[in-house]
Amino acid sequence: MRHTLTALALVLCFAAGTMWAQSGPEPTCTMCPASYIDVSELQAYTRKAIAERLTDQQVRDVEIGKAHVGIGMVYRGKLDRPAPDSVAEHDQVSEVYHIIEGTATLVTGPDLVNKQRRPATLETVRLFNGPGNNSSSIRNGVEHHLKAGDVIVIPAGTGHWFTKIDDHINYLMVRIDPDKVTPIRDEAMSKAYLAAPARPAR
Repeated sequence: MRHTLTALALVLCFAAGTMWAQSGPEPTCTMCPASYIDVSELQAYTRKAIAERLTDQQVRDVEIGKAHVGIGMVYRGKLDRPAPDSVAEHDQVSEVYHIIEGTATLVTGPDLVNKQRRPATLETVRLFNGPGNNSSSIRNGVEHHLKAGDVIVIPAGTGHWFTKIDDHINYLMVRIDPDKVTPIRDEAMSKAYLAAPARPAR
């Protein structure tokens, strides 16, 4: 009888293990919907940027379980030399640029010179990329010559600095926010923003 019970226990353990292996771990985002953004909406952000002299705009900020993912559109005009203290670095949010049009020189690196804390009240800090720093330059920075179709990944803690923009550069921004320091932004919020009257040029 004892051998029969032992054998049964082993069979049950094996069956349970097999069932767990077949089902796998639970999804990290349970029943989460996909987020679709039509190209016309992205183009509307670029038009708004040009009309209102805006640079960085957040299109979506999406919950994906263990992180938030932000989608932004960025438009920068001609730049002959970098503005003072224009190096940016984000403590917790990593960024991916996909260049749509234009060419520019971007310098990246973690060693910031004359680092200064970014104000917590800044719109980009509150809504787009969380706390971080500005600085005057990057020691031993690496130059990247960006053009349409290129992609660059900028980890959190890495400074990034446009030193030259030939005429303009327009790029899609993907922000990876594992600490969820930025607020959710859905399609309705995006459409309301685009429909709102023009904001004063910044």
